[in-house]
Amino acid sequence: MRGLIQRVSSAAVTIDGQCHASIEQGILLLLGIEAADGFEQSEKLIRKVLSYRIFADAQGRMNRSLKDINGELLVVSQFTLVADTSKGLRPGFSKAAAPEVAEKYYTHFVSHLKTQYSAVATGVFGADMQVSLCNDGPVTFLLET
Repeated sequence: MRGLIQRVSSAAVTIDGQCHASIEQGILLLLGIEAADGFEQSEKLIRKVLSYRIFADAQGRMNRSLKDINGELLVVSQFTLVADTSKGLRPGFSKAAAPEVAEKYYTHFVSHLKTQYSAVATGVFGADMQVSLCNDGPVTFLLET
């Protein structure tokens, strides 16, 4: 399971020209699910996302987590994160979970996340979404479990 986290001052998901979800200061999480992933990887990634220290403390060092700043979290499914780009000029998706499996784990991920943190917004699994953001820093990290 891969999660690309971006520290944002704002982010939004638009579907069919309508704003579906938006957040202010916090994290935009693009979530990629591989065929080998399971509930254990979900739990690990949730802990990392909520506790990863990417926000500045009083000295300006990245020493505070999303929970520490009471920030918001926007989760968007992104199967292209698990693409194999090591060969050729076209990505391969053989490692990606099948859509019905990925949706099951995405739904579990979001449900479990919401039991641990209240400020969570989401995109729509499998939808054609337009994601806009103002990356703060820019600060971006790829988390893997």
